[in-house]
Amino acid sequence: MNANVQDSSTVAYWHEKARLYKPETRLFIDGAFVDAQGGDRFTTYNPATGQPIAEMARGTAADIDRAVQAARRAFRAGTWSRMAPRERMDVMYRAARLIEAHTEEFALLDCLDMGKPVSELVGGDIPFSALTFQYFGETIDKLEGAVTNTDRNALHMIVREPLGVVACVTPWNYPTMMAAWKVAPALAAGNSVILKPAEQSPMSALLLARLLAEAGVPDGVFNVVNGYGEDAGRALALHMDVDKIGFTGSTEVGKLMMVYSGQSNMKKVTTECGGKSPQIVMADADLDAAVGYAVTGIFTNQGEVCSAGSRLLVHESLYDQFVTKFVAEAARYQPGDPLDPATTMGPLVTPEQQTRVLGYIDAGRTEGARVEMGGGRPSGLEGGNYVSPTLFSGVTPQMRIAREEIFGPVAAAVPFKTVEEGLAIANDSIFGLAASIWTRDVSLAHRAARDVEAGIVWINCYDHGDMTQPWGGYKQSGQGRDKCFETVLAHTQTKSVWLNLA
Repeated sequence: MNANVQDSSTVAYWHEKARLYKPETRLFIDGAFVDAQGGDRFTTYNPATGQPIAEMARGTAADIDRAVQAARRAFRAGTWSRMAPRERMDVMYRAARLIEAHTEEFALLDCLDMGKPVSELVGGDIPFSALTFQYFGETIDKLEGAVTNTDRNALHMIVREPLGVVACVTPWNYPTMMAAWKVAPALAAGNSVILKPAEQSPMSALLLARLLAEAGVPDGVFNVVNGYGEDAGRALALHMDVDKIGFTGSTEVGKLMMVYSGQSNMKKVTTECGGKSPQIVMADADLDAAVGYAVTGIFTNQGEVCSAGSRLLVHESLYDQFVTKFVAEAARYQPGDPLDPATTMGPLVTPEQQTRVLGYIDAGRTEGARVEMGGGRPSGLEGGNYVSPTLFSGVTPQMRIAREEIFGPVAAAVPFKTVEEGLAIANDSIFGLAASIWTRDVSLAHRAARDVEAGIVWINCYDHGDMTQPWGGYKQSGQGRDKCFETVLAHTQTKSVWLNLA
């Protein structure tokens, strides 16, 4: 056998792995892989080649109802919701170790489904997904109630209980990691879960289902229903026996989730939606560091990131230098085969997303911005959904490329004259997910962090953090938080128990 086929640092290894791999394509309901009731299927496509990958079972409202019923039965039976905390923690820890042990398998599936470079998945997304289950497992015995100081003839207890059945609707840009962010805290709190992965990237969710069952999650507690958002996702959000829906995706659909809650049973809703995050480079910034993080902040994951630092707000005294350095630094991002561990940028997820991003590039040109690099499809990769890493200069805050979420590798550099103007431009957005501030002035850093309207603020870095960091935004970037202990609490409810001692 060719030695390269046994070496995971080579493209031959990953192509051979892809050739041999047979993904699970069914739904996972009540502890078993099953076909959709209607027998319908949909095709997933490799965004790097346009070729079909698999025919996936297409769940509809009937399958959603079957999964919800299984989840409710399991919840009321108490096989998970009333399991001793230490036992539930052990299951979560085993799940984390199993995810680690199957890192390459998860990486392969997500790479094939959505085009992210396999090296980033192996080194980033999948280890962080395992860490997510580990972290939330550690929170289980930290969920406490209270006994209040009240009348001597009464005993008043406030107890914290799981919500019941939680629906998780996850996006295609970080398939395994976003599933972990949503599912792990819901399970840690004792809920039963139905996961509806994005139809563009469903395969890794089914691997997760198999491993959670192997770890010891009881039948019915975790279910996966593949399908389209307009039928399976909508049915889940409208279901009268779902107690909470956690959603990550577009702002448009996030608003619909809130509407569906009101139209059904007023289920709890958390949303993590769009962004147009600014990186604000003050006059005294460390320019080289700011440029390095700016390049990474917009071109990582092909720019298909809610928190992508797509607005580069640069003080006019540094603006020309910044643009020149950015173009030079961005040369390390070259589109290519995502199964090649040397590739730094893959394709966009679908032809429709490619067309959308190229449309924004055309709009930038039409409105008078200058293309400093990229601006089209890379040559030699016409079979996939590729867009070259692109930088616009001469951008004004009113341009579409400076205001609307593009969700692709397109950065807009906007100059500003004063700190006040820079912050005003940063806040002039319907979004408020993340922001960064670059300055050597500690007082300015604190003032700017206070005044910028974003749920996450980085100072002299971008996209740093750990599991203690709340992840979520202001304004139309959504409500609620992922990661962090607060997320587990959001999957519980309190009950007041008043015992009369008289």
